[in-house]
Amino acid sequence: MDKKQPHPLFKLGTELGPLIVFFVANAKFNLFVATGAFMVAIVAAMIASYVVVRHVPIMALVTAVIVLVFGTLTLVLHDETFIKVKPTIIYGLFAAILGGGLLFGRSFIAIMFDQMFNLTHEGWRALTKRWALFFLAMALLNEAIWRTQSTDFWVAFKAFGVIPLTMVFAVAQMPLIKRYSIEPATLAESAADEGDISK
Repeated sequence: MDKKQPHPLFKLGTELGPLIVFFVANAKFNLFVATGAFMVAIVAAMIASYVVVRHVPIMALVTAVIVLVFGTLTLVLHDETFIKVKPTIIYGLFAAILGGGLLFGRSFIAIMFDQMFNLTHEGWRALTKRWALFFLAMALLNEAIWRTQSTDFWVAFKAFGVIPLTMVFAVAQMPLIKRYSIEPATLAESAADEGDISK
């Protein structure tokens, strides 16, 4: 059954909203208040997504779980290191899943991105490699920033740097996606051929 496709602005809002809440709460109060607000906002975003489209993307679900775990550690132990290292864990996990899948001949990028398009096997492998390297680079970048810059700078980067970087990288993959894209007609023909063979 096809999933309802949310309006692009709704999708952007559920992704960017919790980060803006995090940034504003940190600016007005401190990182610990911001962490609590971020946890509430990300749960609210997941609930909103499920209510509107009856579906929560796997990446959003995994991210939310890690946010809740590391956010709780941050608040309970009153140690901001946990929330700062959280993006590193998320990006490292995604890079490991994608890279590990390639070693076993699997391209998990289709699952992570909710099967938004149809590509050839070569296309999926190429896209998986690129995103695995991107996530690895983002993990290293997060480590470099939180270890060398102020908390306010790290929060600003998390709120207003991560999504633009991700969007620019995603747009840069469009030529590859178009090159290896399988048109619906081609898919229908392939299914018909398989049906003829099975008769």
